[in-house]
Amino acid sequence: MADAGDLVGSDVASILKEHFGFRSFRRGQKEAVESALEGRDTIVIMPTGSGKSLCFQLPALHLHGTTVVVSPLIALMKDQADSLRERGVDVATVNSTLKPSELREAEQGIREGDMEFVYTTPERLANPEFRSLLKTTHIDLFVVDEAHCLSQWGHDFRPDFLALGAHIAELGRPPILALTATATADVIGDIQQQLRMPDPRVVHTGFYRPNLALGVVPFREESDRVRWMTEQLRDHDGTGIIYTSTVKAVGELVEKLGSQGYDVAGYHGRMKASERASNQDRFMEGSLRAIVATNAFGLGIDKPDIRFVLHHRVPATIEAYYQEIGRAGRDGQSAFGTMLYHPDDSKLQKFFQSGRYPSGEDLVNGHHALKRLAEAAEPITVAKLRAISPLPISKLKVVLALFVAKGVIKEDRGGVITLLQPDLSNVELARAAGSYRERQERDRLKQEQMV
Repeated sequence: MADAGDLVGSDVASILKEHFGFRSFRRGQKEAVESALEGRDTIVIMPTGSGKSLCFQLPALHLHGTTVVVSPLIALMKDQADSLRERGVDVATVNSTLKPSELREAEQGIREGDMEFVYTTPERLANPEFRSLLKTTHIDLFVVDEAHCLSQWGHDFRPDFLALGAHIAELGRPPILALTATATADVIGDIQQQLRMPDPRVVHTGFYRPNLALGVVPFREESDRVRWMTEQLRDHDGTGIIYTSTVKAVGELVEKLGSQGYDVAGYHGRMKASERASNQDRFMEGSLRAIVATNAFGLGIDKPDIRFVLHHRVPATIEAYYQEIGRAGRDGQSAFGTMLYHPDDSKLQKFFQSGRYPSGEDLVNGHHALKRLAEAAEPITVAKLRAISPLPISKLKVVLALFVAKGVIKEDRGGVITLLQPDLSNVELARAAGSYRERQERDRLKQEQMV
């Protein structure tokens, strides 16, 4: 590795050593740091555990102003913020877990310009009052962590990611640094489009993880898949993750593996938060042989000694597969990932994909609800839209995020929505939905690639 001082200057070299304890850069870090220091938009693709956070933390400490970091992961946000505070760096975290007194303290620090970093979520950034607060400070760098979420439209999709490009523009359009552990050319294109980056520098160090052994085992009967998993638990040491596709399958596998004497627990988005937290804690402590989970589990989980990841069913895409197997072997020791394949697995993914994107009818319903409230001269809020729209809240949020991105609506600091384009026809709205039919076709091709 090259010496940091030769790469980006003695000041940055001293920050690297003083705050992070490193004398040299890992692969790709130097290019990302240089790009950020030059004020260029940058997309960084590095394997998990290769030091992506340093790519923004180091230049942030060198630049003059506040760095805003948007992450979907509150736990990971807390870990990074705590680590920086231990190094004497002023950091504010603003998310749904804060007590009112903690929130007031964080906001005061931002208002006074004392914060080197502000960590927050896409949902919090969607709050107009919070954006108004951020406008009171000089933002030197805007960081989007787990940026592949901009391109994920599954049942765990976070619609507030879609409005990030508009929010960044409102904040004065500081340089953007987007980070992810996995991104195909399609995903990179989505990140670039959603964040409105006309000519970003792309730092791509590759995906190869030499300590991971991968395999696929075909099955015809479900009972054979379960029997095979019990044999793996019997024959291999260490803790692992077993991914499956549905809440029902999580419960069934926990019951079947538990009946064989293995200490396993479940994890999915419909569990009580307290139960999810308890099961995750047991997994992180190493007291479980395996956690059985939907893809709601794992993003931001940093347990270095996971020895195996089993896929009970085929994931939706190669990108999702890479993310999930990448949670094994982060300590550099040997680990394995095995996918259990049944020809019917793809039918379930096709079912998930069928309702993933907003249709022309969804856009028409959302626009019609906006018009009704506008014509009634009532303040338009999400709560009022929910009351009169047939769309479920998850789909309504996606529709509103799309309308913000396309300039159909805007939202003020009090959360009141203004309809800017009341005269859009049903034909125009259906045409707008047409671009998502292209995404559906792309998803179908991705599933075929996976199979």
